[in-house]
Formats: sequence, C-alpha cells, structure tokens
Amino acid sequence: MRLEQPFVRRSAPQTLQRKGEPDKPLVIIVDDDEAVREGLYELILSAGFQPAAFASTKELLEADVIDRPGCLILDVRMPGSSGLDLQHHLTRNGNPKPIIFLTGHGDIPMTVQAMKAGAIDFLTKPVRDQTLLDAVIAAIAADARRRADAEVVERNLRRLETLTPREREVLHEVARGRLNKQIAYDLGISEVTVKLHRGNVMRKMQAASIGELIRTWETLPAPMRETA
Repeated sequence: MRLEQPFVRRSAPQTLQRKGEPDKPLVIIVDDDEAVREGLYELILSAGFQPAAFASTKELLEADVIDRPGCLILDVRMPGSSGLDLQHHLTRNGNPKPIIFLTGHGDIPMTVQAMKAGAIDFLTKPVRDQTLLDAVIAAIAADARRRADAEVVERNLRRLETLTPREREVLHEVARGRLNKQIAYDLGISEVTVKLHRGNVMRKMQAASIGELIRTWETLPAPMRETA
C-alpha cells in the first residue's frame, strides 16, 4: 500500500491509549500488514487524531478500547476473523461503531454487504491520504451524533422511570393524540384527574409543551412506547 505521507517504522505495537482522555475520539486500525498499519498510524497521527493499531481482530477485542468514541479502519481479509466478521460481531452486540473498510481485495458484492451493514465507506488500496481522512472525519462525526442521540434516549428513559403506572397510561394516550375527555373515558377517571396526571407527566419529563412531550416520547425505543 502506498500512502502520500511518509511513515516511521516502529518496533513496538502501535497502541496509543491515554487513560486521561477516555472521551477523545480514537481511530482504531486493524490490519495484518505491518507496513500498512504503520503508514496508517502515522497518517492518522499527523492529521491530529489519536490512533491505535492492531494486527488482528482478536488483538483488538482483547484490548479495552472498542467502546471508546471514534471509528474503525478495517482490512477486509485477515488471518482468523476478517473485518466483515468483526462488523457482524459488533452489530450482534449492539455496538454500531462506524467502520471504514480498506482493502486490496474488494468486490462489488462485498462492498454492498458492508455498506448495508452500516459501513461509512469501502476504500480500495492504494488510497489517497485525503480520501481516507475525509472518511475518518465523517465516521467520527457519525459516532458523535449516535452517542448524542443515545444520551438523549437514556435521559428520557430515566425520566420515564419516575412516572407512576397511571401517569404512563396518560402519557401513552396523550402521545396517541387523545383529548382529556377521551382519556378520562378510556381510563375510567375524571377529566380533572387526567389534567392532574398530565401536568405531573410534563413536569417529570421536563416538557414545556405537549409538542415537546410528544417529541420526547418519540425518542423512546419502540418496545418501550408499546408497553408504557
């Protein structure tokens, strides 16, 4: 693989794990070719990102870095588990980490498979430095958006847990667009009681309006909305 920028060979493993910066995006490189790993490592480092490089998916999974913010640059074909195998493993375990595939052996079916499974890009060696860095920037941004969305969902789930069973029923009905009198009839309670519960719901869910309350409701996982 030829990279536009030179790299310095390293005899030690190219892992950079700063315990004091657990929230800094980490660009994880997995490739069984040492020269490729070193070249990618130096390129990522020179661009101002924090890299960590591994020779195999097994080596990566044994390290405590996979849940760090950032992205993966994976070779497709490696001894043992392939890059596609790792993608499937992460998906099964609920970790949709952004992945950039970099390979010298790609084909159209393989590309389609990887992209359908959520890959950010599928690049063929040799690759231009800027093309790869653009993909890294897009992947890190995608991971930041995903993590921000996950934080919103987690926050709203915590708020949902503060509701009483009756308040959850009222919330469910409000989200369906039901009027107070309709909710009162369906639940067998007075309209005044519905208004009281609705007020409690809005306070506990920290919603300033019905529109905001419904938007909050829509961030919850579908199974949670069905059983709330």
